[in-house]
Amino acid sequence: MAKLKINGTLVEVDADGSTPLLWVLREQLGLTGTKYSCGIGRCGSCTVHIDGKAVRSCVVELSGLEESQDIVTIEGLSENNDHPVQQAWAELDVPQCGYCQPGMIMTAAALLDNNPAPSDADIDAAVTNICRCGTYNRVRRGIHLAAGIKQNRRSS
Repeated sequence: MAKLKINGTLVEVDADGSTPLLWVLREQLGLTGTKYSCGIGRCGSCTVHIDGKAVRSCVVELSGLEESQDIVTIEGLSENNDHPVQQAWAELDVPQCGYCQPGMIMTAAALLDNNPAPSDADIDAAVTNICRCGTYNRVRRGIHLAAGIKQNRRSS
């Protein structure tokens, strides 16, 4: 048994220590917003936050996690889908097929937490997620819009 803090709630998980966090989230906890794609940490579809850092959950083993760590999935990013990145994504209609977008959103949210006004170069360096539909230009515009939304919230 392992105890994890997922989206602010302490949960007990009965899984082998070598089980990737991705499968704990999806299969044990029913949090299917975190997507499986490559399984080797390259594509970013499975991105979650661990202690505020964007992490690819398919390569994080359960045994490497501690109860004190704060794990946030796309389901826990905001209560009402009103995170600035989610708002920007909806306003600009960023996704095409949408499969990679939970991971993109989580990566973008972590970027903006660490860099509230990223340049295009900052975005290109931080957002290494793969989108088979090629919405990279809309992702970049969405991150810039989300940065403005966050700034407006802070100044209000």
